[in-house]
This record gives sequence, structure tokens and C-alpha cells, in this order.
Amino acid sequence: MNGFSTGEEDSRGAADQICCLVDEGERCTRPTSNASYSKRIQKTVTQKRLKLNLDHMARHIYICEYHKQVILCARSKQQQQQQRRRKESEEDSGETDNDLPEADLFQLQVGTLRRYKRHYKISTRPGLNKAQLADTLMKHFKTIPVVEKEALTFFIFTVKTNANKLDQKNGLTSEPT
Repeated sequence: MNGFSTGEEDSRGAADQICCLVDEGERCTRPTSNASYSKRIQKTVTQKRLKLNLDHMARHIYICEYHKQVILCARSKQQQQQQRRRKESEEDSGETDNDLPEADLFQLQVGTLRRYKRHYKISTRPGLNKAQLADTLMKHFKTIPVVEKEALTFFIFTVKTNANKLDQKNGLTSEPT
């Protein structure tokens, strides 16, 4: 059936298998379906605190249709709650994920990426290529808090006064001669 033989299959045939779960202390006696009790399903059961456990005496990991539906309902409820929370937080902040601009650090030169890395003292393993370095720096870049109002105010001030920090560092001034 799935590439390996189990003792229960040999003795009773695949159609006679019973669910491998223990529900509130009692082994389920329903016939199995095509669903298996995978690691992902186990994680859902644990997160939702369902009182289901794998019977370690069972020689397979197939579950019955009833438990399959119980787990699917629990998962769909969890997804609905997450979507509701996400929607509420977007309404509270007035923003959506689409409102955030994305900077493509891959467009920058490797020297610029290295200078950014050195400025923020970001530790990386040696020998990263440009794409790996850009990905690592993008993760850091997204964590930098920005007060939007201050940033815009400073930008507008800089543009109006023709001031540029780079010009000032190089000894150039914005004053006309």
C-alpha cells in the first residue's frame, strides 16, 4: 500500500485497519481512511489542545474519517481566528501589508552592501555572494524602526536647504559662491 508492510496489514488486510489514535484515553475503533497522522497534523493537535494521542501499539499512522474531520475543523477555526486578528490589526493601524514599500538591496553594489554591513556591525559567515548578503541585510533592514513623520520632515528640510550629509563630509557646502 505505502511501500512497506505492517503486521496489521499482514494479519487482517489494509481495509480492516482501525484508527491509530487514542481519544480521551480510549483507542478509537473506527476504520481508517486515507489520512495519516503526520507531524503537521500532530502539531495542529498539540496547538489546539485536542485530547488525541497516537497509540504506540499501532503499526501504522492512518486515522479515521471522524478524527480527520475533527482536526480539519480545528485547523480551519485556527485559520479563521488568525485572519480575523490580522484584519482587526490592519483596521486599527490603517495599514495593510501592501502599504509597506520594499527596498531591493540586490540592486546595490557589493561594496555598498559591505559598507552597510560594517556600519551596522552585522555578523555573517565569510564568503557570502551578493544575493546571500542582500538577503541577510534585508532581514536586518526590515527590523530598523522608522518614525515616518520625523524621516519625512528631515527629508523635506534637507531638500529645501540643499543640504546633504555626504557633501558636508567631503568638505563641500551647499552655500553658493
